[in-house]
Amino acid sequence: MTANLLDFDLDGLAAFCQRLGEKRFRAVQLFRWIHQKGVARFEDMTDLARSLREKLPGVCEVRGLPVLAEQASADGTIKWLFDVGDGNAVESVFIPEDDRGTLCVSSQAGCAVGCRFCSTGHQGFSRNLTTGEILAQLWHAEHHLRRRFNTTERVISNVVMMGMGEPLQNYHALVPALRVMLDDHGYGLSRRRVTVSTSGVVPMMDRLAQDCPVALAVSLHAPADALRDDLVPLNRKYPIAELLDACLRYLPAAPRDFITFEYCMLDGVNDSLDHAEQLIGLLQGHAGTGVPCKLNLIPFNPFPDSGLRCSSRATVKAFADRLHAAGIVTTVRKTRGDDIDAACGQLAGDVLDRTNAAQRLAQRRRQEGQPVIWTPKKQETSA
Repeated sequence: MTANLLDFDLDGLAAFCQRLGEKRFRAVQLFRWIHQKGVARFEDMTDLARSLREKLPGVCEVRGLPVLAEQASADGTIKWLFDVGDGNAVESVFIPEDDRGTLCVSSQAGCAVGCRFCSTGHQGFSRNLTTGEILAQLWHAEHHLRRRFNTTERVISNVVMMGMGEPLQNYHALVPALRVMLDDHGYGLSRRRVTVSTSGVVPMMDRLAQDCPVALAVSLHAPADALRDDLVPLNRKYPIAELLDACLRYLPAAPRDFITFEYCMLDGVNDSLDHAEQLIGLLQGHAGTGVPCKLNLIPFNPFPDSGLRCSSRATVKAFADRLHAAGIVTTVRKTRGDDIDAACGQLAGDVLDRTNAAQRLAQRRRQEGQPVIWTPKKQETSA
């Protein structure tokens, strides 16, 4: 198979061009055509030397992802289902706001972390995406939306690695993709406007601070280890104290002077005022200084088989009010795209599970005395 130029950051593309006997400025030209202009056909890259345009088709291509489906929400949110082969499909979501356009990007086909409140985790895990497959989501969305809105201006101003998968468990593919997003010859996004969400892969948080520090969002969801062990199984390997220590180590390199903590509001599970008090004590008292942070409360978006319910509006408000009163900056995430299953925690796509996640979920529900309502998912992708 020929090389996919979406797999390369600028340095990687320069090295590829060097192997072809071409100078670095040719790589810059190619990079701009691909990412700034969305051009895939080498014959259309008019400022490249004719000899290079004739050479490239035999050794490489710009290979995007087939779109299996596109859905538009009543609120303007758009969701794409991309075919990544072998019975797997991943989802990306564009969320328009008055002052920005945000793309939520997937990093894996499925997810191996298995958080209880996340639809992707219930699908299981198949494989990591390549750098090209991560970037193809942005490449398609940006240039498709420019054509749709009849503009040459940038449409996507923010990228959040909050789609399917745990980004820091696909580190080798993630970092080159981030570098393309940030590169002025690519998408030119600010480090403040590119966010990596993690459930707490501590060693990779430390590496990201050194290699490509962008905004960081940490999926916390509980104020104590016993509860977080149940909600976010990765906590058993990297408990809360270790996670918060990693957050403090990340801050000196971060583009913002705070860490965002995500907290999914689950009825009767983690949403009491006592939980709020524990959370305040944790975030303001850790290491004697606390962790500079912003709390993002996420109303749970139900999906089949979760066995969980969303906290009431009154409960979410009371929780947020208590955090505000303690001096913690707190927002309640607005639910977007829930009519097309594009809201936070709902992305599932189609995953050829290699981890038997559904069976393990059914077994846990039996152990907890809950009804088992899982049925095997048909493993195919279709529009």
